[in-house]
Amino acid sequence: MQDVDGLNAGYARALLEQYLENPEAVPAEWRTLFESGSSEVVATHPGLLRLLELAREDGNGHVPASPVAAPEPEPARPVPEPEPAPVAVAEPAAVPEPAVDEQLLGGVAAAVALVEAIRTHGHLAARLDPLGSEPVGDPALEPERLDPELTPELQARIPARLLGVNVPGKTAADVLPRLREIYCGTSAYEVEHIADHEQRAWLHAAIESGRYHEPLEPDEQRHLLGRLAEVEGFERYLRRAFLGQKQFSVEGLDVMVPMLDEAIALAADEGAHEVVLGMAHRGRLNVLAHVLGRPYESILREFEGERTLEAVVSDPEGGTGDVKYHLGADGTRTTPAGEITVTLASNPSHLEAVDPVVEGRTRAEQTDRSSRTGYNDFSVAMPVLIHGDASFPAQGVVAETLNLSDLTGYSTGGTLHLIANNQIGFTTDPADGRSTRYSSDLAKGFDIPILHVNADDPEAALATIRLAMAFRRRFCTDVVIDLVGYRRHGHNEGDEAAYTQPLMAARIEGQPSVREQYADELVADGVLTEEEAQALEGRVEQTLKEAHERLKATFGEAVPAVAYEGRIPASADADVVTAVPEERLRDLNDELLSVPDGFTVNPKLARQLERRRHALSEGGIDWGQAEELAFASLLVEGIPVRLTGQDTERGTFSHRHLVLHDVHNGEAYTPVQNLSGSTASFEVHNSPLSEFACVGFEYGYSISAPETLVCWEAQFGDFVNGAQVAVDQFIVSGLSKWGQTSRLTLLLPHGYEGNGPEHSSARLERFLQLAAQENIRVANCTTAAQYFHLLRRQALDPSARPLVVMTPKGLLRLKEAASTIADFAEGSFQPVIGDPEVSPENVRRLVLCTGKVYYDLEGHELRRQAPWLAVGRLEQLYPFPIRPAAQLVGSFPNLEELVWAQEEPQNMGAWRAIRHRLEETLPPGVRLRFAGRPWRASPSEGYPTAHLREQERIVRDTLT
Repeated sequence: MQDVDGLNAGYARALLEQYLENPEAVPAEWRTLFESGSSEVVATHPGLLRLLELAREDGNGHVPASPVAAPEPEPARPVPEPEPAPVAVAEPAAVPEPAVDEQLLGGVAAAVALVEAIRTHGHLAARLDPLGSEPVGDPALEPERLDPELTPELQARIPARLLGVNVPGKTAADVLPRLREIYCGTSAYEVEHIADHEQRAWLHAAIESGRYHEPLEPDEQRHLLGRLAEVEGFERYLRRAFLGQKQFSVEGLDVMVPMLDEAIALAADEGAHEVVLGMAHRGRLNVLAHVLGRPYESILREFEGERTLEAVVSDPEGGTGDVKYHLGADGTRTTPAGEITVTLASNPSHLEAVDPVVEGRTRAEQTDRSSRTGYNDFSVAMPVLIHGDASFPAQGVVAETLNLSDLTGYSTGGTLHLIANNQIGFTTDPADGRSTRYSSDLAKGFDIPILHVNADDPEAALATIRLAMAFRRRFCTDVVIDLVGYRRHGHNEGDEAAYTQPLMAARIEGQPSVREQYADELVADGVLTEEEAQALEGRVEQTLKEAHERLKATFGEAVPAVAYEGRIPASADADVVTAVPEERLRDLNDELLSVPDGFTVNPKLARQLERRRHALSEGGIDWGQAEELAFASLLVEGIPVRLTGQDTERGTFSHRHLVLHDVHNGEAYTPVQNLSGSTASFEVHNSPLSEFACVGFEYGYSISAPETLVCWEAQFGDFVNGAQVAVDQFIVSGLSKWGQTSRLTLLLPHGYEGNGPEHSSARLERFLQLAAQENIRVANCTTAAQYFHLLRRQALDPSARPLVVMTPKGLLRLKEAASTIADFAEGSFQPVIGDPEVSPENVRRLVLCTGKVYYDLEGHELRRQAPWLAVGRLEQLYPFPIRPAAQLVGSFPNLEELVWAQEEPQNMGAWRAIRHRLEETLPPGVRLRFAGRPWRASPSEGYPTAHLREQERIVRDTLT
């Protein structure tokens, strides 16, 4: 070790001072460094250099004396030379050992330990609770417990420069009290868990220098007080005007609104065009009004809708989709840096479910989809997530979302997390709701800095925002702010908190609001008069009254003709052209099989890919090739594509291979991202082994990028179970609740092939149960060409809807499921496929099925023995293709029986959802029968032999 970098120079100089007092007090490697004389630190001390030069001469700083010569013998006497006499050597002068001040050395060590303790444990002594609870403290923070005791006299002898702090002062007596104020005041910091040294050093300097905690100017203080008056006045007015209605007041965390103001202004200053907010119900109405600028009238209308239908139906937008504190909105704010869009994402009551949706929306805003790989610019948009103190540590989607923060396919350049800490969860105390001291402790596992702040210190809260935003700008990573406040009322305004937390409720009842406290402080400082402070409150009250009167005057003026329910627009059912000219397909195929010079594909894979070159001429285009051709054809038409999921780059079943890896150096190459005619981006990423957050993320992305085909693939279809909240609360109901459309496509491997209960079913029945009002599309294709046309239709259809595809496993390479180039160049997606091999007059039984079981039926030996039987395929299960299905059934004049065949148990699969549709197609006298597994609690058998036996039974029951 020859030199010291700039970040460690202060520490090295402190060690050098210790070395000058006592060389044995520093580690051996540092002694070697200092005594080498080559360090820049040593060079700053010329006296030490001279001392070290002398030390190298004899080890004691002295030059050895010259030896004394013996007299020469007389030459006349040739006698043997006597033994030479011993050479006399001068004794070196004795040098006294330097005196060591043991107390001072011990004091330096104790002071350094105290600095470390303040940085690490200072938050335990911070006064973070507005309700005044005593902090627990820590013995390591008490100077009198150290050895030696750090008395004021001893602190005055310790040079401040030895402590490595960023607080001005000459001695420890100057800096230690100030350091304690910083770390143990109404703000506190947890940063020592961060593994990155540069981040820790930056945070130490930023926190201790106070550069983000500058006092506000009087005008800024008056503005802040006015903002607090608006926040409080809004909540109080709603409570008086609509007694007993739920509003989920922000009171107790009022400063959250000015904090958002500050964050948005700083984001705009850094070049952001949009801030995307996600939050649950607490304080949401206040954020809508004061952060997004939604007019008071529109919010008051929602409350009036609780009392009179006319108040709602006179609004053309309607108010029936969801409760008022779940609705999203967009707004434009003007900041000193210019205008910025603020988007509040719609969310359900699952408190943290919106987190990954916000991240996905932000990522979409940041992505340039005109670039081939989807270039991502973090400066364009910023996500802000407002969490609950009970939900942040308890709901698993929070950890899943945090895990996305630094992943290439998901990062948004740092999320500002703000925990709205009421110190209570509904009626559950923190001791019953988490196993950690703080609600924010989960973030430590992801190396995220945690900033705590007392919600009744508004200036400290704004300083915390400034610090957090500066850290995000510098390191492009997440920051958590724990805003510690309280809940002035119960969980909602009709709830009585004193039933379960009587002591806290009593304390809150006597607690002055943050506006009142801050107003008193400004009056005492002479910033404004008491009359001026009261006038602010009166103006807010008057503004709200006037808005309410204007609203009441509009009741019943223009009741629209639309029904009270049913805001979902019907699907356009457009005739989308999905065929692609043969010449274009051949050109695309050649490019998809090309790699750069010097790039070596795995030889085994190369042979597989080469077969794709011949498949266009010889037939046999399989599923993977059909999919890649669909993606490529969209890209050259200017349609962006994003594909993510579990092992998606290669494909769970090794069928896709979108990303190739050089066998010699491991470098990756993605042919579909390098098409010469592409005018849109193609993003492909393997996802973490997570469903809830990943599906929510892709849903959010698809909302903000409606022109993009966004696909998520499960490793096996049943894995989507882990994303059920995202499916229920967003994908299938978002259109009905919030008018929110999406092209999100779920690719769910499905099919009974003896792999056991967990890897057979993608739970088709659940999606069909949730299908209504044309909210989603559900398909189960049987050929590669059908899949090709389905993907292109999904991307090109002007009516955007989520698509759920039961993708195959065994069919991926099945010869019978492959297609020819003519099927791509001339065909289209067929929701129903008939049986062209039979004579309609001879058919007495029609078997309808969907997906892979078709090949089990067609390939069985009994099939050739039944010319009186036809097998049709239902490729689209929802919306149910009523007309094509009726035409197929009606094409057999002598039909006696319609059989629905499926692999799934009778209480699963499509049967129960489409039975009534099948009955509607039956001609008189034709009966309907089910063939499949009986009612079961588990989807399939666990033993391959039992599976084969059951499959055989189903096929025989269908064909005989």
